Amino acid sequence: MTSTVTNAVLALALGLIFLSLAGQCYAGSSAALEVEFYKGKCGIFDVESIVAGLVKAKFFKGPTIAPKFMRRALLYTVESAGCDASLLLIGGSSERFAPPNLSVRGHEFIDEVKDAVESFCPGLVSCVDIIAIATRDAISLSGGGRYRVETGRRDGFNSLAENVDLPGPQIPVSESIAAFTRKGLNVTDMVYLLGGHTVGVAHCLFFQDRLYNFQNTGRPDPTMDLELVRSLRSRCPQESTGKNIVSLDQNFLSSFIVDNSFYKQILGKRAVLQIDQQLALDPSTRDIVTTMASGRASDFGNNFGEAMVKMGAIQVLAGTEGEIRKSCSFIN
Repeated sequence: MTSTVTNAVLALALGLIFLSLAGQCYAGSSAALEVEFYKGKCGIFDVESIVAGLVKAKFFKGPTIAPKFMRRALLYTVESAGCDASLLLIGGSSERFAPPNLSVRGHEFIDEVKDAVESFCPGLVSCVDIIAIATRDAISLSGGGRYRVETGRRDGFNSLAENVDLPGPQIPVSESIAAFTRKGLNVTDMVYLLGGHTVGVAHCLFFQDRLYNFQNTGRPDPTMDLELVRSLRSRCPQESTGKNIVSLDQNFLSSFIVDNSFYKQILGKRAVLQIDQQLALDPSTRDIVTTMASGRASDFGNNFGEAMVKMGAIQVLAGTEGEIRKSCSFIN
């Protein structure tokens, strides 16, 4: 598992969700998404089965596919340019090459899935819907609930790096609630979606201040368990560049499983990111965290899936808007 973790450079960090919440989805689309939107539209072939087969094959080569897709889905859902796979577009000034997005990997696999789908169903399935379907399958394979994914989105034309704004993991809970509220998501949705940190990793640079000089005190964050401080310091030496990574769920038996372990860890002051720890301490979110931690592991998987569906339906391009890209990296 060590080599797998070492290669898992796609951190599912708080800022990824807030980059989404900065406003990716277009307003004005009244077309509703549908479960099994593509059913019967590709002859004898089933679109979701094609995607599922490729995701399953990739998953069994390495479980890091789940945090990769969860991060990508969050970026696509609410980033500045729209729920339209704009992050995939190649161009010197596109979102793909904005500094916060340079760590996003796996574009090649999305292209592979798109090519396979195109070979069976040319001009039918959008890149952003492929992301939605693949994310659900990756979450399910990782132990999460298998929710019914809604599809019918279309890909957009615009992608500008200047529209990417990535807040750090030090953002206060009150500001994160406000960001989610602006997108029609409530406090519970936020706690569920941040529970996506049940899988994935974070680079040391996102939390190194908590280990050595929290808020310029010259001391570690007092809300962090001292044993965790010592453990993380061994992975993130003060003189290092901060490029090392650690699991966001510090229960190493479940760091690649979509379950409620993350909530148990942050209640024990074992959160890696500052915002995650504050979820367990802030009066507006503490009770939700406690409920999730004390419930069944499957409860979180189901609730997380419902929150993903709700988020994925925010102001999408559908109907006659946008296009169905032939290649996810280029506008037709």
